[in-house]
Amino acid sequence: MADHLILVTGSAGFLGSHLCDALLAEGHQVLGVDNLATGSLANLAHLKTEPRFRFEQLDICTPFDLGRVEYVFNFASPASPVDYMRLGIETLRVGSAGTLNTLEVAKRYNAGYLHASTSECYGDPEVHPQVESYWGNVNPIGPRSVYDEAKRFSEAAVSAYHRYHAVNTHLVRIFNTYGPRLQANDGRVISNLMMQALRGEPMTIYGDGSQTRSFCYCSDLIAGIVLLSKSKEHAPVNIGNPTEWTILECAKEIQSLLGATSEIVFKPLPQDDPLRRRPDISRAQRLLGWAPKVSLREGLALSLDYFKACVAAEQPQA
Repeated sequence: MADHLILVTGSAGFLGSHLCDALLAEGHQVLGVDNLATGSLANLAHLKTEPRFRFEQLDICTPFDLGRVEYVFNFASPASPVDYMRLGIETLRVGSAGTLNTLEVAKRYNAGYLHASTSECYGDPEVHPQVESYWGNVNPIGPRSVYDEAKRFSEAAVSAYHRYHAVNTHLVRIFNTYGPRLQANDGRVISNLMMQALRGEPMTIYGDGSQTRSFCYCSDLIAGIVLLSKSKEHAPVNIGNPTEWTILECAKEIQSLLGATSEIVFKPLPQDDPLRRRPDISRAQRLLGWAPKVSLREGLALSLDYFKACVAAEQPQA
């Protein structure tokens, strides 16, 4: 696949931009597209002088053809609760029409295809840890359904194009991921707590803090995704860090790292917020030889300069 032209949708997003970096580092040419609804060109600014990278602003919900590509990575979607609840209809459209349009591109050029799905397909899981064979416990009409069901439809579409059109598809179910370029005010656990602690504000926990998440550093996640894209596996594969943290433990880890004295305050748990989240990664280990390497403490330290810069950018200029 080296030196092939690869299409990355959602390329101006947190994970999409890191994926572009990884593909370029492997020697590929990369065509990034994004409608910038939630992505930021700042995430791609370092690639302005990279001759093997090209960016096109477009909405994949409208059929498009940018010429022959060898592989399609579909990462286009609002991904944080703040964004997908604000852009609910747009989230449903990109997960349906957008996914179908990108699959048509892969079919047209006999290109490989990888879709970024999510642990949200498991909903508020009754099986723990979550294995790929679990069908999930999702409220199809709740406030989170615009994201959950868009991703579940996408998985059905990707599976259908493999089944009916023999497209070489791959499905990754992404668990909580963090790192530089994560939107500073997107409502996710790490960004919320880091920004609040750095501002010296109270650190907000929803519920009693006993709900759990499993936090994967972005470089680990991208490494697993690249491996999956080269595999022969067509069924969903969990990629995430299986170390489970309560939200309260995560907040205290951030306090410890920063030497912060911020008060921790508790607010009501949002509707349908999952109480437990932890990936079973045995399939990824067996099929890809992949496992995460970066601990939460290490990943938070690697993210610190980025979040400090975000806080500094909020300050009025003298």
